[in-house]
Amino acid sequence: MKNVKKIAVAIVLFVAATGFVNAQSKVAHINVQQLLSEMPEMKTAQAELKKLQETYRADIESSLTEYQNKATQYSNEASSKTREENLKRQEELAGFEKSIGEFQQNAQQQMAQKQQELFAPISDKAKAAIEKVAAAEGFDYVIDASPGLSLIVAKGKDLLPAVKQELGF
Repeated sequence: MKNVKKIAVAIVLFVAATGFVNAQSKVAHINVQQLLSEMPEMKTAQAELKKLQETYRADIESSLTEYQNKATQYSNEASSKTREENLKRQEELAGFEKSIGEFQQNAQQQMAQKQQELFAPISDKAKAAIEKVAAAEGFDYVIDASPGLSLIVAKGKDLLPAVKQELGF
């Protein structure tokens, strides 16, 4: 009877310990920032954004040059013009300056929108690949190990090579 109790207690402890071990989750890590920066699609998207940025910059610089030329011209001609003409010219320059500022704001908004439009599918593709590799290797959690985040120790499995292989690069 005493042995049966000991065996029963041992079985219960064994089952409890096995359940505890099975309850522990498998954790891996990946530097998502590095993954995204190495994806060919990201390099293409960044090149497209840079091209758009250069176009906006050229437009803004040409508008600023035009504004400065008009300001210089109006300043040089101010003494030969009437007070009303000079006031009208000042208003014209103020309107031109305002339109340049509005264009700059609009360009920034369009750049942010284009960045979101280009980067969202790339990010979604990376996330899907991470999820697929994590599921295939039996990981319950994958922690982003990008610099600046709160991951302090990364001794677990790094999924970056497997995810890059899944994505084909």
